[in-house]
Amino acid sequence: EENVYFLLKKLCKDGVADADGSDLFVVFISNDKKQIPLWHQKASTRADGIILWDYHVICIQRKREGNSHLVWDLDSSLSFPSPLTSYVSETIRPSFQLFSEYQRSFRIVHAPIFLRFFASDRRHMKDSVGNWTAEPPAYEPIVAEDGTIHNLNEYMEIHASDESTNMEADLINSVFTHQLGVVIGENQLEEFFSQIS
Repeated sequence: EENVYFLLKKLCKDGVADADGSDLFVVFISNDKKQIPLWHQKASTRADGIILWDYHVICIQRKREGNSHLVWDLDSSLSFPSPLTSYVSETIRPSFQLFSEYQRSFRIVHAPIFLRFFASDRRHMKDSVGNWTAEPPAYEPIVAEDGTIHNLNEYMEIHASDESTNMEADLINSVFTHQLGVVIGENQLEEFFSQIS
């Protein structure tokens, strides 16, 4: 999530994305059990690159020309960025029959909102007695514009019961106004982005 936060800033700064990030979306992937399978992940030790994450964060860029969308996944072994259609078929593999506990939900947050409101003091990187489970990044923790120091849990806490079931205009509009974006099911991802073009 911090890496994606800085990726958003870099894409905007380098002119790869709109200066305000209005063509970028942060996507948190998780589920009730905190076990989501994704393929073609660098951290995997298997040939097919499958790994079970508790949650995963990617960036999707809406491209106005050609009505195509790009996925920026810092952990993917696919091309960087990848076209959304190939990313979905290769990494999410909707045609692969998963047991219900592995079904993935997607929280989509508009990047300008995420950049203003996201905060992480890295408490998720500490054990129950406060020791680091991994070496924290050298830079300062991310503090939200309003002074919030930690709200990562609100973003990564995703349940199937939160999923919106229809792709009506209200849902599409909500992604541009709600701090925590919208939650959709795994079979709705491409449809969702086709509607915000």
